[in-house]
Amino acid sequence: MSQNVQLITFGKRESSLERSHLGQDETWSQSPLYRNQAADSTERERFLPPVKLDPGWDSMMESTISKKSSTAQLIDELEKDVPDDRYHIVYLIMILQGIAVLLPWNTFINAKDYFENYKLHSHNVSNASGSTTLDDYRTNFMSYIGMASQYPNFLMNIINIFVQCGGNTLGIRILTGIMVMVSMLVVTVVLAMLDTTTWPETFFWITIVTAIVINAAVGIYQNSLYGLAASLPMKYTNAVVFGSNLSGTLVSVTNILLIILSPSQKTSAIYYFVTAIVILLMAFDGYFILRNTKFFRHYMKLSLLKKQEFQESNKSNEPFYKILFRSFGRVVRQIYHLIFGVFFTFFITLLLFPAVSSDIRPLVAPYTDSFAVYWTPVFCFLFFNFFATLGNLATVFIQWPNSRWINVLVILRIIFIPLMILANFRPTQRSLPVLITIDEIYIVSSALFSFSSGYCSSLTMMYAPSCVAPSDAPIAGMIMALSLAFGILIGINCSRIWGFLV
Repeated sequence: MSQNVQLITFGKRESSLERSHLGQDETWSQSPLYRNQAADSTERERFLPPVKLDPGWDSMMESTISKKSSTAQLIDELEKDVPDDRYHIVYLIMILQGIAVLLPWNTFINAKDYFENYKLHSHNVSNASGSTTLDDYRTNFMSYIGMASQYPNFLMNIINIFVQCGGNTLGIRILTGIMVMVSMLVVTVVLAMLDTTTWPETFFWITIVTAIVINAAVGIYQNSLYGLAASLPMKYTNAVVFGSNLSGTLVSVTNILLIILSPSQKTSAIYYFVTAIVILLMAFDGYFILRNTKFFRHYMKLSLLKKQEFQESNKSNEPFYKILFRSFGRVVRQIYHLIFGVFFTFFITLLLFPAVSSDIRPLVAPYTDSFAVYWTPVFCFLFFNFFATLGNLATVFIQWPNSRWINVLVILRIIFIPLMILANFRPTQRSLPVLITIDEIYIVSSALFSFSSGYCSSLTMMYAPSCVAPSDAPIAGMIMALSLAFGILIGINCSRIWGFLV
């Protein structure tokens, strides 16, 4: 070997090899250049002994290490050396993101009394010429706001899945979604401050447009968030679902407190929507904290490496869209039962909540006289969100049944349909008899309905990423989010039939 060749480097081997020689070569350590630290790299090489190449290095000389093997090695190293989620920061931030993602929807449906009995009520309108139209808007406000929310949500879920611009854009989409939501809620606060008695129908349509824009942003935010969470361990997907259910509980409690403490519906609504804006801004800041944690960066790097490894092992000259559709097809075949499970869970839930449950009235006289103002906020919205949160929390300790049998539990939830429809639903408008004449039966049914919603939705969302290859986990998360949105959309649209059937 020529003496001019002193060192052969391969990536990180250079620094480790150099440190090895510096630690062992007495000639270099005794030289004045070492003592004075005055040598450059060329002078230092003169003191290094020749490097002997072992057989493994000979093969590397002929062909460099393949990207596939180096990627696999990096993946193996990352999987063995997983950093801790210190102080559960990442878990808590994912809960916060879950709270934020459904916050606009929860604020709008919990503000039912503000919209229906304050802004849109004919008694508060100076011009009653269009009272018939206004009465329709007021009576069916929950259905209108539901459709205005869930159609754009579902559409943007689809677009967000099929317009793939790389994993790094998920963060940009999340932040953009939050800022659009905040700006539209500011418009809602301004509308609450204004006197709309002379233009209630205009107010209604501005509110509907605001809901459309907000929930288009929610669709992008929600879909991207589940894709992001799917790259983390399974419990972090559950953290998002838990946060979503907790969001409703917090909004319901806030609404009840404002009813008690606020002097007027106008003031109550202003504080109510401002609180939502503050929480969304906290989620915005929380994302920047999230992406700077060692734990989060570790799993994002691991996810990208697994995706790279998969792409390297499946090299093809096919167009990108064909590869993308094939990936979706592969994931759907693996988790189709869970896709149905999350769809049907939310279909049954939104079929009855809030369109039916918010119009069920108490039968017992004391409730009717003294507790009427709190009946819907407590036994509809707070009950649903609180027990759904408990159901979600239960999956941390109990994960039964497994992914194969979870749909049995999902389908059994059909039993809640007659339990609610045959209760005191729309008593002044119904022609069917009320068969459930004890309020306590409805209250217990409502609690079980809500608990099962949180439990089934959590399990199906948690199981999905673990049923596919790690490289497909983000796609699985986004497909599940799409199915969730589709279940909500169909459930809300079908909920309008109950007014005609009873």
